[in-house]
Amino acid sequence: MRNCLLFTLVVLLFSSCVKEDYYDNSRQGNYEALWRIMDEHYCFFDYKKEELGVDWDEVHARYARQVNEGMNNIQLFEVLCNMLAELQDGHVNLSASFDFGRNWSFYEDYPENYNDSIAKLYLGHNYMIASGLKYVILDDNIGYVRCETFEDGIGNGNVSSMLNVLSSCNGLIIDVRGNGGGQLTNAEKLASHFTNEPILVGYVSHKTGKGRNDFSTPQAVYLDPATDGIRWQKSVVVLTNRAVYSAANDFVKCMKLCPNVTIMGDRTGGGSGMPFNSELPNGWTVRYSAVIFYDKDMQHTEFGIDPDISLSLSGADILQKKDTYIEKARAFLSEK
Repeated sequence: MRNCLLFTLVVLLFSSCVKEDYYDNSRQGNYEALWRIMDEHYCFFDYKKEELGVDWDEVHARYARQVNEGMNNIQLFEVLCNMLAELQDGHVNLSASFDFGRNWSFYEDYPENYNDSIAKLYLGHNYMIASGLKYVILDDNIGYVRCETFEDGIGNGNVSSMLNVLSSCNGLIIDVRGNGGGQLTNAEKLASHFTNEPILVGYVSHKTGKGRNDFSTPQAVYLDPATDGIRWQKSVVVLTNRAVYSAANDFVKCMKLCPNVTIMGDRTGGGSGMPFNSELPNGWTVRYSAVIFYDKDMQHTEFGIDPDISLSLSGADILQKKDTYIEKARAFLSEK
C-alpha cells in the first residue's frame, strides 16, 4: 500500500507512551489530565457529536462533580472510565494495574453471529496453517480460510503458498468474524492479493495541533496489488460480524472494493482511528483514537461497514451443527 513510510512513521509515533505533566497527582488532577489529553488529541469529537450528541465540554462539567479527594483508586477509575465511555469508541481504554477500562458495546450489544465450535467443524483436524491463516478445501471444492487476527505477521510468501494450494477451488471464503484487528500492514498484505490494479481505498488525516479541528489535509491511500506471488482471480466471499474491528475493519473496507469480492454477514464493528497512548500523573495509561481513516468517499467507518449481503446465524442451522454464514457463502460461490 502506498504511503507505507508514512504509516510506519505514524505507527512509531503513535505507539509510544507520553506522560502528560499538566496536573498534579491528585484525584482532581488526574481527572483534569485525562479530560485534557482527550480534548487535545482525540480525533472524532465532531463525528461523535454529530452521531451521538456528545458535547465534550458538557461531559467535563458533569463528571467533574463526581470527583473528590476522598475517593479510592477504584472509585476514581470508575468515574474516568464512565467519562470515556461517552465516546463509544473501542479504541478508547484506560489501563491500571487492577483493571482495564473499555467500551466494547460495538459488538457486545449485538448478536454474535458466530459459533466457534460449529465453525471448527468446517476446518476439521487436517487444516493447514500459513502464518495464522487456517485453511482447507471443503467437499464442494470451495476454499475456506479462517483469519482470526491480524496480529501475526503475514508475508507474500505465506499468502501465495496458501492460494497455490487453493488454486483448484471454484471460489474462496475468507472468514474474519471475531477478528478484533492487529497490524494494519498485515491486513493490507492479505488484501493486496485480490486486486490486479491499484485501488483508491480511502484517505488518512493526522492531528496537527491541540485544537479539536486541527487536522492535516486528507491524503489519498491506495491498495496496491501484491508484487510477488499469486493474485487470486476467482470469486471471493468475506464473512463479517460486529466483532470485526480496527485493522480487520480496514481489511473489509479494502476487500469491498476489490473485483470479484462480496461481503456477507453483519455490519462490522468499526474502529477507524489509529490509537495512541498517553500517561496520567498517577501512571495509568489511556489509549485513544488519534488518526482518522476515511473510506474512498471521505465517509467515516468508525461505526462499521455494511455488508453487500446481510446474514444472521440461524438457530435451526445451529441445532444441525451448520454455520449459516458458511453455507450461504458456499451456495453463493457455487452459483457463481
